Order: sequence, then structure tokens, then C-alpha cells
Amino acid sequence: MTDRKYTVLFICVGNSARSIFAESLLRSLGGDRFNAYSAGVRPSSELNPFAVQVLRDKGHDVSVLRAKNFAEFVGSDAPQLDFVFTVCDQAAAEECPVWEGQTISGHWGMPDPVKVQGTDAQKALAFQQAYGALKHRISAFVALPVERLDRIALQSAVNGIGARSAENLV
Repeated sequence: MTDRKYTVLFICVGNSARSIFAESLLRSLGGDRFNAYSAGVRPSSELNPFAVQVLRDKGHDVSVLRAKNFAEFVGSDAPQLDFVFTVCDQAAAEECPVWEGQTISGHWGMPDPVKVQGTDAQKALAFQQAYGALKHRISAFVALPVERLDRIALQSAVNGIGARSAENLV
């Protein structure tokens, strides 16, 4: 890979929390090295209010965020993607799309905080935990010397980041 800005897409089911967290975190932690996007298989009509609050509390610009369908990222007019990460929870039988093409892809699955039942405090904690787990993964990703690694080494590194369980990241 050459010295340039890399384009990354994060995909989950609803694009209302996990992938939105990942997009925001990469924008913040990745600096000028990455273009970050997120999308959903079945996107919600709006972002989850708990997710938006976490992002605001952490100082992220939420004005640039919206729920998007992953179909926006296929076809000739879509951005050329270098990396695609799914963050849906296969253990909960969420549908994660298989990404076709030459991108480096990884599965960084984690439980969906949107599905947590209980008090507002319990729900807020689930969103904080998802944000924290993704922050650890994104931090590890941006620390990679992407421009110096070949495709095999990059794929191996991405797989390694995803292999750590979400519970062990917070």
C-alpha cells in the first residue's frame, strides 16, 4: 500500500450505535490518515439517543453522522474502500454481510448495546462499554504502520485485533 489516505467502512445491522461509534472514533483517533464511514444492513431511521449522548460526552462532532444503508458503498460511484469491518454480533445471530472485492476486511463483533434491557443506567453502561471496546480496537488499528505492511500482514493484524473478545477490551 502507498502513502495516502485510507478509506474505511464499518458495518453493523442498524447503523445506530456500534458502527457510528467506530466511524466517530476513527475520525478522532486516525487524524488525516483515514476517511471513515459507517453503514447498516437494515439501518435505523435515526441514531440511537444513548449513542449520540456518549459521543457528545466524549467530544465527538455528531452533526456529520446519519444512519446509512451499506448499499451506498457499492457500485461505481461509491468511495474506493481499503478496509471494511463488521461490528455485528454473530453470537446473537445478527446478519453480517460478506464484503466482496479487494478490500482488507475484518470482523470485530460485539454485543449490540441497543438490545440491552433494564434501567437507563444499565443501558447507558452498555453503550459506554461498546464505545470503550471499539476505542481499544480502533487505537490498535491506527497504530498499525499501514503504509509499510503488505496485504497479508495487514489482514493478519486486522484479524488479530478482531480476535480479542469485546468483553476483554473494556
